Amino acid sequence: MKGAYISLSWKSVQFMLGEVRGCLKVTEFDYHLPEDLVAQDPVDCRDQSRLMIVRRDTETLEHRMFRDIKEYLRPGDVLVLNETRVIPARLMGKRAGTGGQVEVLLLRKREAGIWEVLVRPGRKALPGTVLIFGEGMLKGKVLETTDIGGRLVHFESPDPFEEVLDKIGKMPLPPYIKKYPIDPQRYQTVYARSEGSVAAPTAGLHFTEDLLGAIRRSGVKVVSVLLHVGLGTFRPVQAEDIRDHRMHEEYYEISPETAETINTALQTHGSRVIAVGTTTVRCLETGAGGRGCLSPGSGYTDIFIYPGYKFNVVQGLVTNFHLPRSTLLMMVSALAGREKVLRAYREAVERRYRFFSFGDAMLIL
Repeated sequence: MKGAYISLSWKSVQFMLGEVRGCLKVTEFDYHLPEDLVAQDPVDCRDQSRLMIVRRDTETLEHRMFRDIKEYLRPGDVLVLNETRVIPARLMGKRAGTGGQVEVLLLRKREAGIWEVLVRPGRKALPGTVLIFGEGMLKGKVLETTDIGGRLVHFESPDPFEEVLDKIGKMPLPPYIKKYPIDPQRYQTVYARSEGSVAAPTAGLHFTEDLLGAIRRSGVKVVSVLLHVGLGTFRPVQAEDIRDHRMHEEYYEISPETAETINTALQTHGSRVIAVGTTTVRCLETGAGGRGCLSPGSGYTDIFIYPGYKFNVVQGLVTNFHLPRSTLLMMVSALAGREKVLRAYREAVERRYRFFSFGDAMLIL
């Protein structure tokens, strides 16, 4: 990938945030969700999920089916997808010598053979511990502890790591999905291309090839970026004041072609940039760097978007319904307003929308 390397740190994002007075308490992003509304499996056809329309300039909420989304997109709009692909990042193994069970979740590749991971139980995975997976098909040695409580592990195998992972790794479904196994292809978007995520960019799961084709034929430009979903996306907020929360870095790429298409739309009256998923938002706003245009490039981002943030590129968002107190809910609240979003969530509960990864969707315009 040609282009500048951009690494957007927490400090460098401060100038992008509007003035926010007082404490932004994590409890302000809570809501009641009946457990039976957490979707345990996907709908039979991707675009048959429900779609709530939330407009920023009105209080009215609309309720449609996801396939109707094309009616809300205009010629000249740019729909931006995250083309990352989920890897079978969950490894079940044993500790050499003791035979104790261990579970490893791959987070991101640091360098050849070395991955940042989460290990359970962590107290049994001290530096120097050797881990065995797949009856010896893969071995890992814990090198050190990371600042988030994870581990750096050096993996070795007689065959290429990716081939071994395909054989013995499992799809890392979120813990709130109790039904297992699920067809792994239903936890991938139809446009997934580049392997590297440990969770799906779930807003994109609703699109079919036919629906994307119809959207393109209507005059909407469809482009892709890349952000490998890691711990930053789903790490819970523990701080009472959300401004004390720090995101974990995730790798992203923006091509020159995508940047050019989006910048043209930003300069064209009536055209809108609509992100599919919160990961796409993080990628685009990182690439903007606080400016009203997008720069191509790649790097790592730990951008945290919450109420008070001034959006530089994104004008609309396709997203699922998110966990209470999550950074994803905070980002959606930054775009549409916290009170409006929580009211929409209350109505979604009343109308029995399906929530989270395999649930229904929301379109914010």
